[in-house]
Amino acid sequence: MDLKSKIILIYGPTASGKSKFAIKLAKKINGEIINADSMQVYKELKILSARPLKVDYKKIKHHLYGFQSAKKNFSSGDWLKLVKQKIFYLKKRKKTPILVGGTGLYFKILTEGLVQIPNIPIKFRQKVRNLHIKLGTKKFFLKLNKLDPKTIDHINPSDTQRAIRAYEIKSYTKKSMYDWFKNTKSDFEKGDFFKIYIDYPREKLIGQINTRAANMIKVGAILEAKKFIKLKIPRIKTAYKAIGVKDIKDYLEKGIQKHELIEKISIKTRQYAKRQTTWARGNMSDWNKIKSSDLNKFLKKV
Repeated sequence: MDLKSKIILIYGPTASGKSKFAIKLAKKINGEIINADSMQVYKELKILSARPLKVDYKKIKHHLYGFQSAKKNFSSGDWLKLVKQKIFYLKKRKKTPILVGGTGLYFKILTEGLVQIPNIPIKFRQKVRNLHIKLGTKKFFLKLNKLDPKTIDHINPSDTQRAIRAYEIKSYTKKSMYDWFKNTKSDFEKGDFFKIYIDYPREKLIGQINTRAANMIKVGAILEAKKFIKLKIPRIKTAYKAIGVKDIKDYLEKGIQKHELIEKISIKTRQYAKRQTTWARGNMSDWNKIKSSDLNKFLKKV
């Protein structure tokens, strides 16, 4: 199997071993790794975002990790612009780009194109978020369906972020998010990509997540969160949504026990992993689904 001419995409739920697999693959096909995780771009969130370690950087060249200040806005469009530059740069150097991450939207806009939706003012977006808080997830979703019936078959009620975004777009532009999607086009052809989805057993993944949560606390996540909180970053900023930030804040201010903190982080991470799996089912039907137990077999075929 010759993958050197392709752009490799690797997606899977958090803690499924994407980064380790990507390093092994990169060694075999003269590749370099590009980040496709929305939290791993922030330099202030090394531990909480589970960024690759220094030892990993020494093994294989990594790009777009830990370079962005959490104080600044960083959109999916910003990521797409940078990642296209990196892909062309690596191709020019005869390297194989390997994109790794758990942010499904990043892969979607790379392969299908970015919707050119007008910028929506922050104050307007905050009003929509306040409405979501006031109504709650269920009532907000019903209100969204009335406002934009096209969302009924496309958005899962538990996908809060997407529901809020759809509401913002429809109420501000008077046009459905899905109407904006129609005329988008990628800068790449479908044949340029080789897409890998790592299928990890749910029970085993839960164990991995629990271990990771405990290890994060052990290696300094509390200190990292303390420094992050001192930056006084507005809650509307994407970086503030990183799993663990709010929970560690509660640990510091409300005096919850450390074992409770670890359990809270584990639960939220498991919920996130479930959302990632749901995304894959709805958006990645054409990806090569590989069981985690078969990854080494796959590497031997490359």
